[in-house]
Amino acid sequence: MFRDTKSSWLSTLRHDVPASLVVFLVAVPLSLGIAMASGAPLVAGLIAAVVGGIVAGTLGGSAVQVSGPAAGLSLVVVDLVHTYGWRATCMITLLAGAVQLVLGVFKAARAALAVSPAVVHGMLAAVGVIIALSQLHVVLGGSSQRSAVANLMELPGQIADLHGHKVAVGLLTITVLAVWTRLPQKVKAIPAPLAALLVAAVTAWVFGWDVTRVDLSDSVTEWAFPVLPQGDWHLVVAAVMLVALLAGCESLLCCVAVDGLHGGRRADLDQELTGQGVANMVTGALGGLPVAGVIVRSTANVHAGARTRGSAILHGVWVLVFALGFGWTITLIPMEALAALLVFIGVQMVNLGHVKKVHGHGEVPVYVVTLVAVILLGLAEGVLAGLALAALLALRRLTWVTVLKQGDRGGRLHVTISGSLTFLGVPRLTHELRTIPAGTPVDLDLNIDFMDNAAFEAIHSWRLDHERMGGTVDIDELHDEWYTLAASGARMFPAKSPPVAPDRWWLPWAHRRRPGGRTMSSNGGGAQVECQLTAGAREYHRRTAPLVKPIFTELARKQQPSHLFITCADSRIVPSLITASGPGDLFTVRNIGNLVPRRGSEPHDDSVVAAIEYATQVLGVHTITVCGHSGCGAMAGVLSAGVQAGSLPGLRRWLRHGNHSLATFIETEGDRLHSGALDVLCRVNVQQQLENLRTYRKVDEQVRAGKLQLVGLFFDIATARVHLVPPLRATPSVKTHDRRVLAGEE
Repeated sequence: MFRDTKSSWLSTLRHDVPASLVVFLVAVPLSLGIAMASGAPLVAGLIAAVVGGIVAGTLGGSAVQVSGPAAGLSLVVVDLVHTYGWRATCMITLLAGAVQLVLGVFKAARAALAVSPAVVHGMLAAVGVIIALSQLHVVLGGSSQRSAVANLMELPGQIADLHGHKVAVGLLTITVLAVWTRLPQKVKAIPAPLAALLVAAVTAWVFGWDVTRVDLSDSVTEWAFPVLPQGDWHLVVAAVMLVALLAGCESLLCCVAVDGLHGGRRADLDQELTGQGVANMVTGALGGLPVAGVIVRSTANVHAGARTRGSAILHGVWVLVFALGFGWTITLIPMEALAALLVFIGVQMVNLGHVKKVHGHGEVPVYVVTLVAVILLGLAEGVLAGLALAALLALRRLTWVTVLKQGDRGGRLHVTISGSLTFLGVPRLTHELRTIPAGTPVDLDLNIDFMDNAAFEAIHSWRLDHERMGGTVDIDELHDEWYTLAASGARMFPAKSPPVAPDRWWLPWAHRRRPGGRTMSSNGGGAQVECQLTAGAREYHRRTAPLVKPIFTELARKQQPSHLFITCADSRIVPSLITASGPGDLFTVRNIGNLVPRRGSEPHDDSVVAAIEYATQVLGVHTITVCGHSGCGAMAGVLSAGVQAGSLPGLRRWLRHGNHSLATFIETEGDRLHSGALDVLCRVNVQQQLENLRTYRKVDEQVRAGKLQLVGLFFDIATARVHLVPPLRATPSVKTHDRRVLAGEE
């Protein structure tokens, strides 16, 4: 235990202390700027940074997230300060923290993740625009107005009435912030906000510029206990809930984002919300700004190498030491420099990367509506507008019906209906179905996860009308049989059901949901059973042919297989499945026992020889593979000296080509049979067929020249695994390592 404690302390000293200093240098200027944007005493930003670091860092659920005053909350705070005053705003913050604490205790944190990111990004972008517009007036030497629209309208007049020194220090601050990211890495070790404020303060002091200095007259020593807000209690409760929910959502979304930046322990969201609640209660009681997890400081913390919550806690300690011991240095900072920092931060909050993300999911309208509504109407109204639009778009997507129609040369029309079939999609559904010409044979695939009565009536009525006009309709349901159940009068499922895994092409017919190949009868007279192969061909034309048509169009000109694959005719062996190959890859020969008759052997057979000659001399394959399998009936016949072939003369003659395999087996195993003798013979047979291939001169020459490789495979049916079988004699193209590596055998 002592060793673990020592290791923990060493890790903190090595990683967390340096990271905490970096975050501290970032936090001080940002905290002052956010306090200024919030219309609160500047010291309130420092109090929030201290509490966010020490309290939220200690009690929160994330090891590396850093909490403090957040720019996203400044718009709410400035409105509360104007409405209720600063001390009452602190009480609202305290009560909001209590709400967060209760939500965290009752495990409600995950619910915050249900908020559309487009709404959050749109809200933050709008806050950034509002902050930039308001603080731009301060940079230009004036004062900000109450609303973004007023700030925009007053901007031309403010530009016309410039105040030289104040504008100069603001432009200098923005220039340093913009250029700092392009400087060498060693210089960038100093955070850009700190560097910009230092340059602005020093320049203004050296040249004696006439600027407005930061005023810390409202210091911690003049603290007074928060008071209850006066006014309509409904509005007060709404304000408390707004602060609690916005701060909570921002913290939790930041927490999830930070989890993706490091490889340590994942965050406990409920614990994080609880910690944020306690921190907001403390900061409200001490006269600080609302606290939330902030992405800028958290990202800086991770990139600086933080490993534990010690970094966040220490950064709060450094802010406290600075505020008590060196707070006088803050008075040297020009207010215009702080305003310029806020303008820069506000512009950065309009993140084009977020716009690209929401565009990829079709949520740009939500982003834009939230942004515009927050700017024009207010934060709460804008967020509600964004949430409402996001809900409407989600409802539209859930009820959107897709109808795809594709004809074939035989005159049949393949129609696929996808989505959730509800009354909202009936107009589009009926419109698409009525465009189908009368008398057309239709294959209708229902790829749906829900169907209500209105949708069923629409499809059923169309089907009856279409069949009355001489057409045919075959309905195939790819998931639950909603249409079939409704048509039979059975009780429908009470709610949407999860999609059933679709029938895979490699499943045997007996393992599929409708093994009999059932389709809905074209004349409405019940189910009709088709031949399995016919039904399979119809399914291929419906689902697979459109997907593979481009491949076969290219292959139609010429085949260029790279492998000759000789395997058994056993129905359990599927070459494309066990080799993960596709059309055009394998030139395949199948026979009983995967035998290769030796050159000049009796009985004479040219079918396998013809395939070998064509593959090696015309197609130019690089590999010949012989694949055997466990429990081979042909090898059982060879092992019984033809007895098991019974009264099948053709089979007995063919199995004579396996006599060399039997002889090799006897040489290695003796004439005593054991329980695994059959599978041993199956493997030996693969090796012998590779030897038989060498009896053909052209094959042997290509193997010796390294142009052709002979490979033996053995498929164990019971375990569904493929094993590599080494040849009886090594060839230049077969390496020892290759013999071991297959299906994870090495």
